[in-house]
Amino acid sequence: MSESATRLADAAAWQPVQHAADNWLDEVPGTHRVFFDTFTPEGFGDAVFYANNYLDASERSDGIDAASLAVVICARHHSTAFAYSDAVWAKYGLPLAERDHVTDPKTSKPPVVNLYQASGYGTLLRNNGVTLDTILKRGVRLAVCQLATRARSALIARQTGGKADEIYQELVSNLVPNARIVPAGIVAVSRAQERGYTFVCAG
Repeated sequence: MSESATRLADAAAWQPVQHAADNWLDEVPGTHRVFFDTFTPEGFGDAVFYANNYLDASERSDGIDAASLAVVICARHHSTAFAYSDAVWAKYGLPLAERDHVTDPKTSKPPVVNLYQASGYGTLLRNNGVTLDTILKRGVRLAVCQLATRARSALIARQTGGKADEIYQELVSNLVPNARIVPAGIVAVSRAQERGYTFVCAG
């Protein structure tokens, strides 16, 4: 066998090592699996909209119920804070908005709610009226970047005089439903593909 053929054979035989910490990706085996990567506020809104479209189209065209589809949205970098509850935004909206360059389009001020959880915004936001709550109730899950959450905890601590570790625990305990902290968003991006998820970059 030639050297190039050997390399191809080795590549074909390669399998990623699986880690127990990633087993949550298999909790919904799914007839199909898709993973939306987001790292900007706008991209997160697009992902909410796309995920809902994906669920609707799968049901209409193939008769696949939403519960049979494994759909994950990754919230990392500048989209991380949209995995936090309204209570977090009410308390820490100013530093979060400053960090991620977010403005409430109705008030032109820093949001005091999670904008993608809120109704009544229609086309003012990139989710086009599809709320985060809508897709979460349909079974969509969120992978939330721990590194970005720790960075925001440190920022909030500096601005409020609080303790970063305590604020971190507060943020983690106030995630939206169906959300979980992952070591880093970019790690989840990789591990999901190793577990058979189709990758979609929403921005």
